[in-house]
Amino acid sequence: MKNIYKTIITPLITEKNNDLAAQDKYVFKVDPRAEKIEVSRAVEDIFNVKVKSVNIMNYNGKPKRAARSRQMGKRANWKKAVVTLAEGSIDLF
Repeated sequence: MKNIYKTIITPLITEKNNDLAAQDKYVFKVDPRAEKIEVSRAVEDIFNVKVKSVNIMNYNGKPKRAARSRQMGKRANWKKAVVTLAEGSIDLF
């Protein structure tokens, strides 16, 4: 990935992820082709912070039935990254 703004898709904001933010851990939905180093560089460049570590999880899309037919479809596969900061915090709101 060359473009850092296409590496990070969106922050994932849930109750559990808000509790992690107190520990300087932030969760993002990232491009499925992104690697740990790319995610780390993108977060450092976008938010001007120092990244300590990155953990990445792959999620398979769930099978879903189309709205008015019997045909089965599938949601897209996606990737989640948990970024731990060395110091400082990110202002997401």
